[in-house]
Amino acid sequence: MVRRNVSGATKKPIVPYPEDNSVGPMLRYEKYLPKLPVPALKDTLEKYLKSVRPLIDSKEYAKTEAAVVEFQKPGGIGEELQKRLLAKANNPNVINWLEDWWNEIAYFGYRDPVVVYVSYFFAYKNDKLRKNPATRAAAIVTAALEFRRQVVNQTLEPEYVKGIPLSMDSYKFMFNACRYPAKPSDYELTFDPTTNNHITVIRKNKFFILDLVKDGVQLSTTEIESQLKKIYELAGEKKDPPIGVLTTENRDNWTEYRKMLLAADPKHEQLLKKIESSAFVLSLDDSSPITVDEISHACWTGDGRNRYFDKSLQFIVFENGKAGFNGEHSSMDGTPTCRLNDFICNVIANNKVDHGSSNVRSALPVPEQLRFNLSNEILSAISKAEKNYDDLVAKHDLRVLAYEGYGKNLIKKLGASPDAYVQMIIQLAYYKMYGTNRATYESAQTRKFQHGRTEVCRTVSVDSVNWVKAMEDPQVPIEVKAELGYKAINAHVKYMAEAVEGKGCDRHLLGLRMSLEPHEQKPAIFTDPTYAKSSHWNLSTSQLSSEYFQGYGWGEVR
Repeated sequence: MVRRNVSGATKKPIVPYPEDNSVGPMLRYEKYLPKLPVPALKDTLEKYLKSVRPLIDSKEYAKTEAAVVEFQKPGGIGEELQKRLLAKANNPNVINWLEDWWNEIAYFGYRDPVVVYVSYFFAYKNDKLRKNPATRAAAIVTAALEFRRQVVNQTLEPEYVKGIPLSMDSYKFMFNACRYPAKPSDYELTFDPTTNNHITVIRKNKFFILDLVKDGVQLSTTEIESQLKKIYELAGEKKDPPIGVLTTENRDNWTEYRKMLLAADPKHEQLLKKIESSAFVLSLDDSSPITVDEISHACWTGDGRNRYFDKSLQFIVFENGKAGFNGEHSSMDGTPTCRLNDFICNVIANNKVDHGSSNVRSALPVPEQLRFNLSNEILSAISKAEKNYDDLVAKHDLRVLAYEGYGKNLIKKLGASPDAYVQMIIQLAYYKMYGTNRATYESAQTRKFQHGRTEVCRTVSVDSVNWVKAMEDPQVPIEVKAELGYKAINAHVKYMAEAVEGKGCDRHLLGLRMSLEPHEQKPAIFTDPTYAKSSHWNLSTSQLSSEYFQGYGWGEVR
């Protein structure tokens, strides 16, 4: 995993866009960012053919090539779909031509459980000054509230890449937001942060509401710690039936279970709304992970009980003071939450956050425990969800490799991109294990465009396959291996550079496919087995990280 510290993302460069003074600094460039482009049809199809060549044999390639030729012939369906897509992209009422389709297909319409298939995690390094879980949790809450203040007030400086500001639109889904299960498609709701200054704290599967403002003044870190200690006491040692495990279910199942929960008692709607409208979730686990593998697994999945996975933000603090984060992915990608978590760890480590008074005000209200009336029907649903979750997690494994032999500085001295270098290492490792290379996804950020999210950087190329085969052939001279290695790295860099400009092939092909009318037959390019094979990600990779994390990851992308 290539480390990239996002703390420096807040340095203000010279920006080639005007500023919108009607909004806060965070959004001042938003409406002047360019729209996500629609690549030329010819370019996308050439890129697609080039990307699939190393994945299929000559006979399969000939069939795929014929489908592409048919698709792009003058006056054919390809040109018609391109016209429709361009019409949508150029519609002044459409901000981003991909947005609604992508959110539906990749997230809200996706029916598999969010854990393990969608959510992601960050595992923090140890805080040597805060080994007590309540102490560490309180500091994390205070730091998160400072970041929240900047987001709500729109004073947070935008992120930049090479002097270009990135879209900050998704930050509206960071705090006081929740995903809701529904058929046929989920949805996201946000709540007013000025009137919802509470967080949800989960301990022993019990839900508590902790108000963070009293008499118009935010609780200090000491006061938050005092309140958290009360929650530890109130929760006791006995665990409640884990309502939170219902959020780990298949989304259709969770939809029905939520209806069941609402029907069981009229007060349940308001109880759930308190969770859903909270600024974020703080999970106080009773486990004590020790190794990097253990804490990573605990942040990624845990036992699935002491959680509420539909919340955008879920901070996790363990019994031994270790900590981490779990993120719901549907409306927000990893870069904003990486910045949030990097900020939290950074300001705590460097004492750059105002912890407030060390005194605890008298008569702080006791945190409210949410008491659900669980029918036998709901208890049965919880038991089913527990079994389904345990069975699902048992099918997955997680290992963290912390390689310290050398790093990005040496790779740069060798004249190579650290990201591309590591991508080639992954390809070589896969080839060594399986004797072949298969479709590999690397996330390419397209937030330089309005409401931009991601594009695919297809890692496997003719050049990468030539290199891994050469590396495994003892007859190939070392000089030739090196030459092929640089060629593979440069091919990856080129694809990534085009992908971040919105000129990959995957999102464009998706847009063309989605431009078909319901009654129209799918062109052969989309029914060709190569299309499915080349976009079935046997490896899903990303390079996002921070100096304050010791683990980061996600589950398989189906």
